[in-house]
Amino acid sequence: MSGPEERAALPEKAADTTAESPWPVRLLSLKIADYVEKMSVLWVEGQVVQLNRRPGSRTAYLTLRDPDVDMSLSVAISTNALDAMPVQLDQGARVVLQAKPVFWTQRGSLMLDARQIRPVGVGELLARVEHLKRTLAAEGLFDPDRKRPLPFLPRTIGLICGRASAAEKDVVENARRRWPTACFAIREVAVQGPTAVQELTDALRELDGEVLVDVIVIARGGGSVEDLLPFSNEALVRAVSAARTPVVSAIGHDVDTPLLDHVADWRASTPTDAGKRVVPDAEAERHGILLARERARRALAGRLAGERRHLVAIRSRPVMANPAAMIDARRAELDALTQRAHRRVLSAVHRAGDQISHLRAQIRTLSPLSTLERGYAVVQRRDGRVVLDPLDVSVDELVRVRVARGDFAARVVGLPSTSG
Repeated sequence: MSGPEERAALPEKAADTTAESPWPVRLLSLKIADYVEKMSVLWVEGQVVQLNRRPGSRTAYLTLRDPDVDMSLSVAISTNALDAMPVQLDQGARVVLQAKPVFWTQRGSLMLDARQIRPVGVGELLARVEHLKRTLAAEGLFDPDRKRPLPFLPRTIGLICGRASAAEKDVVENARRRWPTACFAIREVAVQGPTAVQELTDALRELDGEVLVDVIVIARGGGSVEDLLPFSNEALVRAVSAARTPVVSAIGHDVDTPLLDHVADWRASTPTDAGKRVVPDAEAERHGILLARERARRALAGRLAGERRHLVAIRSRPVMANPAAMIDARRAELDALTQRAHRRVLSAVHRAGDQISHLRAQIRTLSPLSTLERGYAVVQRRDGRVVLDPLDVSVDELVRVRVARGDFAARVVGLPSTSG
């Protein structure tokens, strides 16, 4: 198959390719190169992690890395542009450069062809940190309500520090001077340079996943503003904010305040201060226990003495000296009440007897029997009706005559005349 026929048979657009009609690698490389070539010259910021400048060569090569993520690009730049910089370019420096993206078809790699390069000044870096500080504060990452209290006595203290650093020694020695059995899980990482943020974040997440780690200390000694920039990195600040374990920031000296200090649950002025804060002072705690025991002993002794005095006072009362006195007094009161009740009952009985005699006399006076005793009689017919009129009876009718001392029957033998 000839070259022109092959090119004519290939799809013009990427969307037109199929499994039966794919692009060869060389064509894809050319397409990418054409696309990249159309890009404008641009300014890009990053951190120099590698610089290769050979003597006598007009071109130097460096690797530009994003300080927030593990991503980098190769850069080619003329040595004249490097020499025009006001300060010597070192690894780890933050720079902005003007470059044209270039795609190398032979290697299939993207790189930047730099025209100008400028260092990012400390003032500009601080301004960016201040802007990031305001942004994170507006999100609430620095709110005091989010900060957690440090444990009284952590089972294990996570420590993130530089390799064989003085900060590690300060934290460990001061902590164990206060609490000799303090246990540490130490992660030694780069605390400055291009890999510092990634290593710090990875160590933080690793210690945060340990069950026995109750507090994490991030420590570093003093340094320049540029050296402490990793501790103001947004990725690290957000990782600390998301950690479940309380974090102590112990960066630099008291005057150094990276953003890590604002998001941490507690800020130590120095690594030495952090070592003193994460564990209690065993001697002070022992002294406090002794004082508490002495206060408890004095309180208990005072309580016993008070109860003893109260008991003595109770026993010295007359009722306790002669317990029967209270019973005798109550017995005398009971006897007096009994006699009073007896007298009242007799008086009531006598009054009731007199009243009965008086009523009996009244009844006797008003009784029909007293009338009968004066010679009167009560005449009743057979049906018990009292005869009030002679006309109520008839001749030969038997009637009952009741007198004072009994009754007897009588027959009517005659009736009074009714004639005038």
